[in-house]
Amino acid sequence: MVSLEDSNSNSNRFPLGRNLYTPGSPSTTRIHRHAGRSMRTVRSNFYQSADNSSCSFTSAVPERSGFVSENLTESVIDMRLGELVAKAKSVKSESENEEFLDISQAFSYFSACSSDISGELQRLASLRSPENILKENNGGAEVEPEPEPCHGFVQRENFSTEIIESISPEDLQPTVKICIDGLQSLSIAVKRSAAAKLRLLAKNRVDNRALIGESGAIPALIPLLRNSDPWTQEHAVTALLNLSLFEANKTLIINAGAIKSLVYVLKTGTETSKQNAACALLSLALVDENKTSIGACGAIPPLVSLLMTGSNRGKKDALTTLYKLCSARQNKERAVSAGAVKPLVGMVGEQGTGMSEKAMVVLSSLAGIKEGREAIVEEAGITALVEVIEDGSVKGKEFAVLTLLQLCADNVRNRGLLVREGAIPPLVALSQTGSVRAKLKAETLLGYLREPRQDASSSSP
Repeated sequence: MVSLEDSNSNSNRFPLGRNLYTPGSPSTTRIHRHAGRSMRTVRSNFYQSADNSSCSFTSAVPERSGFVSENLTESVIDMRLGELVAKAKSVKSESENEEFLDISQAFSYFSACSSDISGELQRLASLRSPENILKENNGGAEVEPEPEPCHGFVQRENFSTEIIESISPEDLQPTVKICIDGLQSLSIAVKRSAAAKLRLLAKNRVDNRALIGESGAIPALIPLLRNSDPWTQEHAVTALLNLSLFEANKTLIINAGAIKSLVYVLKTGTETSKQNAACALLSLALVDENKTSIGACGAIPPLVSLLMTGSNRGKKDALTTLYKLCSARQNKERAVSAGAVKPLVGMVGEQGTGMSEKAMVVLSSLAGIKEGREAIVEEAGITALVEVIEDGSVKGKEFAVLTLLQLCADNVRNRGLLVREGAIPPLVALSQTGSVRAKLKAETLLGYLREPRQDASSSSP
C-alpha cells in the first residue's frame, strides 16, 4: 500500500546516478511506503546510486490540489456545447486508436447500474412516509396529507414491484398520463409521488420505458432534478436512469437538456441521488457523441469528488463513468486537472475491495496523455503499480504492467524510477509465469530497461 501523504513533499526524491545498474550505498532520499510491505523495499536500495549530483531529475509538474472544480456558468456551458455540435462529426473518438483493454470483468456490472440493485426500493418500502414524519413533528396531531393523483396506485404508502404487476396493459397508458400530469402539479407531494411511480414503472420492463418516453415524461421529469426536496430529486433522477436504459430514450433525454441538471444532482444531491446521476450519465455516455457534451457540462469534477468521498457503490459508479467518459481526450485532460489521479493511485493498493483493477483501467486511460503520465508519476503511481505486479491478482498484474509500459515507453527518467523501485525481479517473474498478455508486456518493458541510457535531455519530459 502506498502512502500518499508525502507524495508531493519532495519533487527531488528520485535522484539517479549515471549507471542505473551499479550497486551503491543507499541514498539518503527515502521512498515512503508502509513498513514491512515487501522485500522489494530492501531490493530497491541496491539500484540506487550514491552519486546524486551527477544526474538529478526534478518534477516539472505543478502541484495539484485534491479536487479542482471548473467554474462553469450556464453561458460557458452553452458555448462549449455549441462548439461541440459544430465539430462533432469531424472528430473521431480517440478510443479508436487506443489499445483495447479487456474490461469485461473489471466493469461488468453496468447492466445492474440502477437504484434497484442497491436495494433502494426495498429501503423505500420500509421508510416512514412523509405524512407520518409531519405528524411526529406536530406532536402526534393528525396532519391532512396533500392529495396524490391516481387513487389506488399513486396513493399507495409503500412501494413495491407488486404495484407494477397489478397494472393491466390497457390501464398502463392512462396511469402514465396521470403520473405525467402529477409532475406538473404545484404540490411537492404530488410531484414526488408521480416521479416515484414512474421510477417503478420504468424499473424492469422495456415496453414500459418505451411508453413512458413516448408519452412525454422526460421533459416533465428534468425540472425535478433541481427540486429542493431530496426525495423528489432522488425519484426523478432514478426514473431518468431507468428510462435511459431504453436506447431511444437516450436521445430524448439529451435533447431535453438533461445533462446540466444531472451534473447539478452530482454536485448537490444525496449520496443515492449522486450515485444514480453518475449511472445515468454513464448510460448516456454509451453513445459516443455524448461523451464530450457530458464533459463540457462540468461532469468530471463532481465525479472525481464522488470518487474521493462516496460510499463503495458511489466510488464504483464514479470509476465506471470516468472510464467511459475518458475515452475522449478532452475528458482525460479534465480528469487530470480535477485531481483524479491521486485517489486512483490510492485505490490501486486497495486489494480485495473490487476497486484496484478498475482504478488501474482508468489510470491506463489517463496515461494516454502527457499530463496524465506526469500526474501518475508525481502521485507515486510507479510505486503502487510495481507493488501490484509483485502481489496483485492475475488481471491486476496485466493492467499494472500495461500502465507502466505507457509510462516508460518514451521516457528515460521514468525507466530509472522504475528500476529504483526494484521492479526488475517481479517483472522477470511476471515474464515467466504471468498470463500470455502479461508476459508479452513484461518482456517489452524489460527490453526498455535493458537499453543503454541516453542523455536525459533526449528523453520525453
